Amino acid sequence: MFQRTPQFDAAFTIVKELRAAGHEAYFAGGCVRDLLLGRVPKDYDVATSATPNVVLEMFPRTFAVGAHFGVVLVATCGGAGVEDGGAQLTEVATFRSDGVYSDGRHPDGVRYTLSAEEDVRRRDFTINGLLLDALRAADHLATPESLRAAVIDHVGGLADLDAGVVRAIGRPEQRFEEDHLRMLRGVRFAARLGFELEAGTLRAIRSLAARTAVVSRERVRDELTKMLTEGHARRAFELLDESGLLKEVLPEVARMKGVEQPPQFHPEGDVWTHTLLLLDQLQPDCPLTLAWGALLHDVGKPATFKRAPDRIRFDGHVEVGVAIAAEICRRMRFSNEETGQILELIENHMRFMDAQRMKASTLKRFFRLEGFEEHLALHRMDCLAGSGHLDNWEFVRERYGAMPEEAVRPTPLISGRELIAAGYRPGPAFKQMLHAAEDAQLEGTVGTVEEALKLVREKFGEAGVGNRE
Repeated sequence: MFQRTPQFDAAFTIVKELRAAGHEAYFAGGCVRDLLLGRVPKDYDVATSATPNVVLEMFPRTFAVGAHFGVVLVATCGGAGVEDGGAQLTEVATFRSDGVYSDGRHPDGVRYTLSAEEDVRRRDFTINGLLLDALRAADHLATPESLRAAVIDHVGGLADLDAGVVRAIGRPEQRFEEDHLRMLRGVRFAARLGFELEAGTLRAIRSLAARTAVVSRERVRDELTKMLTEGHARRAFELLDESGLLKEVLPEVARMKGVEQPPQFHPEGDVWTHTLLLLDQLQPDCPLTLAWGALLHDVGKPATFKRAPDRIRFDGHVEVGVAIAAEICRRMRFSNEETGQILELIENHMRFMDAQRMKASTLKRFFRLEGFEEHLALHRMDCLAGSGHLDNWEFVRERYGAMPEEAVRPTPLISGRELIAAGYRPGPAFKQMLHAAEDAQLEGTVGTVEEALKLVREKFGEAGVGNRE
């Protein structure tokens, strides 16, 4: 059933006002596709014959964010809690024909047109080239099937929706030469919708995949992150590999293919297969750091593969993996915070194997890792994608859930101030002394300031003449 939203109401009002003023106006693009698939669009775009200047004059609250390309944001009232003080923001784009794309991303210039068909034919994929006469559709919103009477289809998008294929509009080579990012977007749409890439579109992507090298890494990162967090990550990365895009945008991940693993620990197969099984477990809207951690957790294995006498080994793959992932995060322009968490997930993903043998203090420090829930989630996926044994995960999860915060991060019994008062001179040894005292506190062997200082004296000696102020 159709779900009426504030975003729909805002876009509908805009279309209604544009039509009343004598202009053509339709819902366009992804929102039409999603409505026909019975999905709730995240936002609604409007395409119109009205030029940007007309749109800017017609509506009291507008933002000319992309007026050079014929795009204006229109703010309308409604939707409490939405950004811009409760207003809904709707993208309104003038029908246009694009010029040359010399940068492989944006047209050098645009020409406005009164033809909706001409506007649609410069778009990316047929399923995104559908228009909806919103006023006519107002009485047919009960089901996706009833909406079809109000759809304007110049490019065969309805047939491709029915067939479940992602097909470039017109010549796919031309569409991808214009905007190289469209190749990644095509993969993402196919994975998200459970569609196939149409044969000619797939061939064009394979032949032009190397062109993605000129796309900004931030845009590539954002597309890959969406693939990882929309709930269909495995299919997306299978398509990236099938289309030849994977080796262009993430060659380090492509190298996982064919890298054998010891069957006693990884009966599922090579590193690539194992990684795909992890991606298959990623839930929609999962944290991007967890998603990238899952993708890259074994990225160090291809470089450390060794067939030893006893079994296949990957000595040092964690450390190598952290270094490789750090370079990927730098290249993809992740924030310092995001990079830090992704690298922490990779660096610590093998520590669960030792959890049941850890001292209490070591286990508690393990729990202090930022976003420890992500570490738990990654380890569980790692186990289920391999041996299937969850003993260590269950042990850690139980201890982590049962341990109060004050036991994991107790207020330290002593600080440098107490050491100085006891006669110790500040220096490098302070860190060791405080660590030893905290270790004992976490183990439960000391519980007072006096006991902590006594332990310091026993381990590091009395504050002698050489150590005093």
